[in-house]
Amino acid sequence: MASSVDIELDNRQWVLRRRPVGMVGDNDFELLRSPVPELGPSDALVRVHWLGIDPTQRSWLNDGENYIDPVPLDTVMRGSGVGEVVASNNPNYPVGTWVAGMVGWQNYVLASEQGLFGLNIVPDGVDPKLMLSLLGVNGLTAYFGMIDIGRAGEGDTVVVTAAAGATGSVAGQIAKALGCRVIGIAGGPDKCAWLTDQAGLDVAIDYKNEDVRVRLAAAAPEGIDVFFDSVGGPILDDGLMNLAMKARVVLCGGIATGYTAHLPATGPCNYLALTVKRARMEGFIFLDYLDRFPEAFGKLSGWHAEGKIVIAESVVEGLESAPSALRGLFQGTNIGKQLVRVR
Repeated sequence: MASSVDIELDNRQWVLRRRPVGMVGDNDFELLRSPVPELGPSDALVRVHWLGIDPTQRSWLNDGENYIDPVPLDTVMRGSGVGEVVASNNPNYPVGTWVAGMVGWQNYVLASEQGLFGLNIVPDGVDPKLMLSLLGVNGLTAYFGMIDIGRAGEGDTVVVTAAAGATGSVAGQIAKALGCRVIGIAGGPDKCAWLTDQAGLDVAIDYKNEDVRVRLAAAAPEGIDVFFDSVGGPILDDGLMNLAMKARVVLCGGIATGYTAHLPATGPCNYLALTVKRARMEGFIFLDYLDRFPEAFGKLSGWHAEGKIVIAESVVEGLESAPSALRGLFQGTNIGKQLVRVR
C-alpha cells in the first residue's frame, strides 16, 4: 500500500436525519465522527478538500420523483467535491493525484473506479476547483442549455436569470462568446456590477430593486430570442411577456420554489405568450448529453483560456458550514460557484 502522512484519526460526516420542510436547517442533518475508511484491495483513500454546493442538492432531500434518487435517510449527504489521494492500493489512483466526483459531505471517501458516478482524475494543469464549476454540472448545464435547447446564435438577444449564480454566470458568458447581446437578471447591486464589469454582459437588471418587466421591455425592444431561466415564478412570467417571434425558453431550474417537496399550485400565468409568439419552452438535464461531454469540455476550456469565461467563487470555511452554504443559495448570498473548503 502506498500512503502519505497526516491522515486524521476520524472522518467527519454530515448524515441526513430527516427530510426538510421548507428551508434546509442544520438540524435536518447530524455531524458524526466515524473511523477513516479502511482500504480494500483496489481502493484509494481520498481526503476531500472542496465541496461544491448547488441548488439541486435541495431537491435530492425530497422523497419524490426526480432525475436522481433521493438521498436515503441516515446516510452521508450526497454532494460533489474534489480531493487528493492520500493512500492507495489502486495503480489508477497514485498518491498525490487529485480526483473529482460525488464525494459526499465528509472528510474522506474511498475511490475504486472512474466514470459518471465514480471519482475521476483531474487532468494535469486544470485547477481542481474548476471540476466543480466550469467543467462540472454547472458548465455542462450552461453549455447544453444554451447551445442545444436555446440554440443561441450571433445577433440573438439572450436573457439569463440567476445570472450571477454558478450556472447562469457561465450560460451568459457562453451567449456572449457566441455573439449574442446578453441581459442578466440578478439580485442586488454587487451581483449586477459583477455581471457587467467582470462577466462582460451587456445589461444587468436588479430584480430586488427594479421592475423586471419594465426593464426587459426597455432593454430588449425587439423581444427576447432566448430566455435561459433558473428561477421560475414571477420572473419567468416577466420574460414570457417579452418574447420575440420563435423564441426559445430554456427551463434550467426553479430556485424561486426553494426546491421543496411542495411546489406552487399554479404554473406560469403568461404561458399563452408561447402560442402568440410561436415560441418553445423546454426543460432538460445535462445527463441527457453524456456522449457529448468531451465536446463541451473542449469548448468550455477554450473559452476560459481565451478569457471569454471567467469564474467567480464564493467560499465558506469548514465542513460544518455545508448545510448553511446550501441554505445560503436560496437566500442569494453567493456570486458564482458556492464552495466549502473542508479543512
